[in-house]
Amino acid sequence: MTSPSPWGSNANISLGNIVQAGTKQYSGFHFKCTTAGTTGSSEPEWPTKLGGTVVDNTVVWTAISSTFSSTNTLEPSAYIELFELHPVQALHNTSTPIRWHNGCNENRTGDVTFGGVTYNRIPIEATGFERKSNGASPRPTLTVSNIDQLLTLLLNDVNAFNSGNDLGGAQVRRIITMKKFLDGESDADSSAFLPYEIWIVDRKSSENMNTVTFELSTELDRPNAQVPKRQLIGNCCQWGYRSSECSYTGSNYFDKNNNSVSSLADDVCGKRLSSCKARFGENAQLPFGAFPTAGRTQ
Repeated sequence: MTSPSPWGSNANISLGNIVQAGTKQYSGFHFKCTTAGTTGSSEPEWPTKLGGTVVDNTVVWTAISSTFSSTNTLEPSAYIELFELHPVQALHNTSTPIRWHNGCNENRTGDVTFGGVTYNRIPIEATGFERKSNGASPRPTLTVSNIDQLLTLLLNDVNAFNSGNDLGGAQVRRIITMKKFLDGESDADSSAFLPYEIWIVDRKSSENMNTVTFELSTELDRPNAQVPKRQLIGNCCQWGYRSSECSYTGSNYFDKNNNSVSSLADDVCGKRLSSCKARFGENAQLPFGAFPTAGRTQ
């Protein structure tokens, strides 16, 4: 099996052709032509659900699993589990990622390379990633060998910058692919993997000379996290006036009480729904940056 070709513009596509996205995707999908034709001049917005479709000029693409044909065999290739730890510059004073694999996979006793990126071999124990349809969200633990003291040094630097942070808020990506898709293999394909799992470091639960253990959570399951990130304010627009969110660029000017004024210098938005209606029209679609149906501030 050869790797699918990257998507190309203005290309003639036959029924059944399979391509990979030209942009970075985390869905684990390839895209199969289900209506033949010619692609457009710019790459489409690819579907993010299995079986989802997108029209690309006269071509219709359908999202398919990039690994299904390889896993649905009597003797599938060995799975390779990769981990990436991505610090956040504002929290940790660095954004340089660290990449590992657990070094316990078939015929792989050293570092591995996938998509041109090297993952260092190091003992890892990853547990609690099971998904259930009921109950609380999973809170996996990731235990990483600390024999090289790399994590201790990183934690010291992080805590010197942000006392007591312990890499809290860092992103952990769990990537599962197959040995046959690694760089250097005959079927190497950096777009072939199961959908990325993205977790957030909630806390460091233990650290010693041998290991460091992190407890992970989903973004929505973190203490004090709010959804949405904006406050639910019912009667005060949060957009900057005449910004891209507000989108008002008109030459009709009003003061904060919606009285007409003659110059841009005197133009002040009152941040109310009535202020929006004065500028865009009573019955127009309004880009009002608040939540009129909210009964109170959350």
